[in-house]
Amino acid sequence: MVQRTLIRPPSSRMGPISDSERQAAIQRSLVTGQYDKAVDRESAFEILQKRAAEAAQAVPEQDAEEKGTGWTLPDFGNGSRRGSGRSTGRSSYQRQSVTEAAIKSIVRSVGSTLGREIIRGILGSLRRR
Repeated sequence: MVQRTLIRPPSSRMGPISDSERQAAIQRSLVTGQYDKAVDRESAFEILQKRAAEAAQAVPEQDAEEKGTGWTLPDFGNGSRRGSGRSTGRSSYQRQSVTEAAIKSIVRSVGSTLGREIIRGILGSLRRR
């Protein structure tokens, strides 16, 4: 069975537009003038390179200052020394080895199971009374 339908013909063009049509479309646009000027902002990569260069210049100055003291106390304040002998000012986070992570996981699971069983035992005895 055939039904009557309304089909809208395409409103696009199959070929390129002329330069005058392109300029007219640009002038009618709501964002005319906002994106006309090219802006080359400082990228994150450039910022990080500048920070790395500044840090590299600061390290020899810090080493010269530290050589004059003669000794330091580890883990006291921000001036603590880590493996390389430089003060970083960051936290003392060190990545766990596979063995340490496995032991930590086992202890956590045993502890939670033991705690659960103790709580069940206490609550079970209270319920029976």
